[in-house]
Amino acid sequence: MAHEPLVTVETADFSVTYVLGLEDDADTVEDVDAVIRARDGKGWTATFMTPRKIAEVMDHRSTTGECAGGLYLRIPDLVVIREGGLDAMTRALVDLFGEYGLDTDVLPRFDADEDEAEDD
Repeated sequence: MAHEPLVTVETADFSVTYVLGLEDDADTVEDVDAVIRARDGKGWTATFMTPRKIAEVMDHRSTTGECAGGLYLRIPDLVVIREGGLDAMTRALVDLFGEYGLDTDVLPRFDADEDEAEDD
C-alpha cells in the first residue's frame, strides 16, 4: 500500500508529524517517531511503541548482542502506548500536554530556531 511517509495531524494546540515506514499502516502502526510543534514554535520529539513492539525489539537485540544482549532498551523520548495507530498516539499527546502544559520538558525539546537554521 503506497502512502506518504510523513503524516501531520493538527490539534487545537499543536501539530504532530509522524514518520511512517514503508510498510506502516497509520491505523495500526506500533512503532513510530514524531515531531511535535506548538503554535508558538516550541518543539518536542517522541517515539511511540506498544509493549508488544518493545518486547519484539528487545528479543531481536538478544540475538544481535545489542544493548547487552537485549538486557535493556533506552529511548530518551519514549511514550509507551497500549494500542497502535496514529489516532491513539495523538490522543496520548493531547492528554500529555493537557496534563503538563506546553511549557513542559516531559519530552525532549528542540529549539525551532536551530531546526530552521539547519534547513538553510
